[in-house]
Amino acid sequence: METIFSQENSTRHNYVVFFDLDQTLADSISGRSLATEAYRKGLMSNFNLLNAILNSILFRLKLRDPLKIIDSMVSWVKGIPENVMDEMSKSVFKQTILPSIYNDARAEIIIHKAHNARVVILSSALEGVCLEMAKELSMDEILCSALEADNGIMTGRPVGHICFGEEKAVRLKEYCRNNSFLASEAWYYGDSVSDIPPLSAVGHPVCINPDKQLKRVAIRKCWKILNWKN
Repeated sequence: METIFSQENSTRHNYVVFFDLDQTLADSISGRSLATEAYRKGLMSNFNLLNAILNSILFRLKLRDPLKIIDSMVSWVKGIPENVMDEMSKSVFKQTILPSIYNDARAEIIIHKAHNARVVILSSALEGVCLEMAKELSMDEILCSALEADNGIMTGRPVGHICFGEEKAVRLKEYCRNNSFLASEAWYYGDSVSDIPPLSAVGHPVCINPDKQLKRVAIRKCWKILNWKN
C-alpha cells in the first residue's frame, strides 16, 4: 500500500529516508495493541487469539513460511466493519502509540527535512496507524500494509503481501526507481532482524535499539547503531 500524504511531493527532494514504525519511531507494537483493543471490545474471538499465539510460535521457531504466517496474522479482522477498524486505529494510536514516540525520532526527522529529504514510513503496520503517525510527524508518504474490505466489511485478507521483511526491500527499491531516487543515497531506520533486507538495500542503514540478531549483523557490516529512549 502506497499513500501520498504530503502535498509537497511535487517538490524535488535531495534524497529519501525510510522509517520503520513499530519500535523504531515509537516504543510500541501497533499490531499487538490493535489486537488487544479488539479483544477487549469483543471484536476478536478466543479462537483468533489462540491462532495469533500459535502463529507467533511458528514464526519464532521458523516452522512455517514466514510470509504465510505474517499474511495470516491479520485474519482476525474478518467481519469487522471498515469504519470500526479505522476508528480503532485512531484510538490505539492516540492512547498507546503517540505517547511512546521517541523524541530522538522527532529530532531525526527534523534534521533530514532540513536537508530537503523526503521522509517516508515503510512499515508492516496497518494503513490507519501509519496515516496517524504521518500526520503527527509531518512525514511525506507511507508505504505499509493494507487490508481488504468488501462492501465496507473487512475480509481478513491483506491487499497484496504484508509489508514485512523482503517485501519491504521490494517496495523500497520500487519506490526509489519510480521517484528517481538512488537507493545508494537512501536511508532506512529499523530495529529488528526482519529489517535486514531494507537495511541492506540502502546506502545509509541505521539500526535503532536493534535486537540481538540485528545487532550482530550491524556490528559485522559496520552499520550505524543508535539507542533511543523515552
